[in-house]
Amino acid sequence: MPKCEKNIYLRKDGRWEGRYFRGNSDGKRKYGYVYGRTREEVECRLESLTDTKYKEGTFECLSLEWLNVEAPQLKASSIAKYNNLLKLYLLPKFGSKQITSISREEVILFSRELLLKGGAKSNGLAPKTVNSAISVLKNVMKFSEREKGIRVTDIKDISVKQPQKPMRILSRNEQISLSNYIFANPTLCNMGILLCLYSGLRLGEICALQWKDICIEEHYIYVHQTMQRIQNSGSDNARTKVVIQPPKSDCSIRQIPIPDDVFQKLIPLRQMDDAFFLTGTADSYIEPRNMENQFKACVNVCGIRDINFHALRHTFATRCVELGFDVKSLSEILGHSSVNITLNRYVHPSMDLKKKNMNMLSKLLTTK
Repeated sequence: MPKCEKNIYLRKDGRWEGRYFRGNSDGKRKYGYVYGRTREEVECRLESLTDTKYKEGTFECLSLEWLNVEAPQLKASSIAKYNNLLKLYLLPKFGSKQITSISREEVILFSRELLLKGGAKSNGLAPKTVNSAISVLKNVMKFSEREKGIRVTDIKDISVKQPQKPMRILSRNEQISLSNYIFANPTLCNMGILLCLYSGLRLGEICALQWKDICIEEHYIYVHQTMQRIQNSGSDNARTKVVIQPPKSDCSIRQIPIPDDVFQKLIPLRQMDDAFFLTGTADSYIEPRNMENQFKACVNVCGIRDINFHALRHTFATRCVELGFDVKSLSEILGHSSVNITLNRYVHPSMDLKKKNMNMLSKLLTTK
């Protein structure tokens, strides 16, 4: 039976056959079929079924079903994020609409509206947030088309441009100043800052790190979990909760060698295996936002301004490139899925390095 298009087929007997989803029974998907002498006739019949009892076509129903289907494969943080995007932006706009009636022009206008007037204060959302909301809308539409056979508007290429903001990194003098301060004040929390500066660990990764994740014999860190505060969908009154879970991708699960000088500073501070690195106890931890505050207090003492915790990771990557690191090795240490991510997002060559590279051209200037 040759396939003409999604869910419509030309049978061997010359008739056209269309399939539609009727619902679930005993855990199995059930389908119905319509027939016609032409493809257009079958399309017309399927279109009429889309708007009847066989299809719950509102965006709200379909988005909730999509999330229920995807939930077993998602982390708690992702589920919380998608729920939030639906609740705040997508459902108020599209919730009661038939998904077949959502037009391309409407989605474009919606994305512009979020960008200019979105948010609690109506002063506009960040492009990244707008793209996240549009991405959820695309996924619901894709799910409706793939699993329900509903014909939806093509919005695959709709997105908002995200300007690349220059990332502040520590200068060499600032890095030396911060390192010297930590050496003089080697608390567990300060050593966590140093470890991030010389290993590229993310904020959530250092907060979730336990002493058993540091291999003393072979001098490396085993990164396999991260800490994050997410919205709480449970029955208790807490609006948010802290979760410790695997990193955002398989590539982020990795082993990072520890520089020898940094490792020697860690040995005197060693705690029991189950203890969190930053606290030295198993029953208490420092969550990311508190660690960010600790970092700000530390750099203020050093006279360093206008910098956030993630800049440690950018600084690490930039210094590695300046020192001639193999980029493939650096990419794996950072937990990236490709070398391009490392080069385009995290590496910021200094002016000194650019001058050094440009001066290599001087070798071509020879006098005869």
